[in-house]
Amino acid sequence: MFLINPPTVRKFEIFSSMPEAMRRRERSAWADANRGGTIIDSFLEGPVFDDAHNLYVTDIPWGRIFRIDPQGEWTLIAEYDGEPNGMKFLDAGTLLITDYKNGLVQLDVATGAVTPYLERRNSERFKGVNDLIFDSEGNLYFTDQGQSGLHDPSGRLYRLRPNGQLDLLLHNVPSPNGVALSPDEKVLYLAVTRGNCVWRVPLLPDGSVAKVGQFFTSYGPSGPDGLAVDQQGRLLIANPGLGYVWVLNHRAEPVEVLLAEPGISTTNLAFGGDTHQDIFVTDSTNGRILRARMEVEGLRLATP
Repeated sequence: MFLINPPTVRKFEIFSSMPEAMRRRERSAWADANRGGTIIDSFLEGPVFDDAHNLYVTDIPWGRIFRIDPQGEWTLIAEYDGEPNGMKFLDAGTLLITDYKNGLVQLDVATGAVTPYLERRNSERFKGVNDLIFDSEGNLYFTDQGQSGLHDPSGRLYRLRPNGQLDLLLHNVPSPNGVALSPDEKVLYLAVTRGNCVWRVPLLPDGSVAKVGQFFTSYGPSGPDGLAVDQQGRLLIANPGLGYVWVLNHRAEPVEVLLAEPGISTTNLAFGGDTHQDIFVTDSTNGRILRARMEVEGLRLATP
């Protein structure tokens, strides 16, 4: 890749670490399948903020949802038989969660109760849903990743309309992961982890997609994961295999790179803070939240 101007390099600071008392150093079925049997005490994902600037994250192998307040203090909100990943707010008191075991579920933040939202499609279980985003009309886009990859490019991208209609938009993706929308909502960006790239998915007025293309190509042992967009329409990509967050302009050129220390796995990210100008990133394998101040505010996420 030839760049006239090299990207600006920033470094993360540690915002907060999971307290030792909340860590579980035990074998888990999720880690057996997805981390080569390594015993891990947590695996954080799904960062999302409420209106009071509290950060919510999932802990996939142990079916836990945590709230982290602006001072970095952790509270366990829910624990259930699931493998939660991405999260977005349905309303001020309800989180919608993509759960690998259970499909889409919803969480009552006040009580910790978890109930089904969309368990199956036409009586068929999902492969393993991963991440999600709403547009301004209440359409929900979510990925169904499962164990797909270059050996089995059968991952899916769905749209769930407000009237309950479920549209299968793509069914040939080698590991679909994070999703983000352009500011005008005419383009959906799709992280393709095992393909080590990000796809650009045009959303047409009739509800279909066409001319889907590869927007960005990364490298390394694990490709793009979580995505976010800022007010200028720049795409931010969490790249766990490198410990990077790429910041791309409209030509997919890296204009900034946020770097973490070796051994850090930057899986997902969300804008937050008083000015919505801080980017918070899950360091999944170390049970920590990283933070960096950006010059551009994040795009405000739509709710249904």
